[in-house]
Amino acid sequence: MKLVADDRYPHDLASGGTGEDLSPKEGAARRIQSVERALGLLELVAQHPDGIGLSELSAASGLKASTCHHLLATLVARGYVGQYGRNRAYVMGERIRDLSEMAESRRDPAVILRDPLRHLGRRLEHAVQMAVMSESALLTKLSIPDPNGRIAETDEVEKMAAAHATATGKAILAWIPDTELVRVISANGLTAYTPKTITSLSGLVEELRLTRRRKYAFDDEEFREGTVCIGASLRNGAGAVIGAISVSYAKAEDTDAYRRHLVTQMITAGNDLSRLLEAAQRSRA
Repeated sequence: MKLVADDRYPHDLASGGTGEDLSPKEGAARRIQSVERALGLLELVAQHPDGIGLSELSAASGLKASTCHHLLATLVARGYVGQYGRNRAYVMGERIRDLSEMAESRRDPAVILRDPLRHLGRRLEHAVQMAVMSESALLTKLSIPDPNGRIAETDEVEKMAAAHATATGKAILAWIPDTELVRVISANGLTAYTPKTITSLSGLVEELRLTRRRKYAFDDEEFREGTVCIGASLRNGAGAVIGAISVSYAKAEDTDAYRRHLVTQMITAGNDLSRLLEAAQRSRA
């Protein structure tokens, strides 16, 4: 559903049947008085979270009460303004919150990367994930299952405290300041999930050093026996790591040649998706 009117396309507006003269004026874009008045009333309502009456709106806007009433009736019908209480005061409507949430979701990397990550999973024919750190917890924002059902989906709640044992976690931890690393470890510990899990601080520090040097993270059956993962960092336009992606596959498939192939694919995908996030960030600036 298209919710945003775009004034770059005046012919679309002109065909809307508003009954107003929308022909362009020389030297300036045509502005629609009724729309400006309605938006002005909406801004006044927003300044009064406890509600504002019709007479107050009329006085503050300089419009006749009857004009305010008709404009507000349309805003109420569309959900942009609501009324409550015995005096039927006007307040902001639920539709404003809906639009705000829609706009916010467009800034979410998980929304931006959902389709590209699905495409990556289909192309590699493996399960792929995208995760971020939230405070000290590793949050999996996207999880695309193995299209062939060879790898069982992991417990995402359990994974929240397992950044040290996962490829997405290590791809993020490798680039955060030491003070942040200590805070994450203090909050979560270094739980052993398999015999191969790194459970010492010195071992983890060395693993993260290797991750930075080789530009990818590796989970060698450290979270689940029989499953290995390769992770790559995601960066914003300033170069800061904001998350990571990973691919999961069976240990039985982990030959040197196949691992090199997937490493190349994941590093390339991490770079491509980072550029996609940067482009989305620039488009909102």
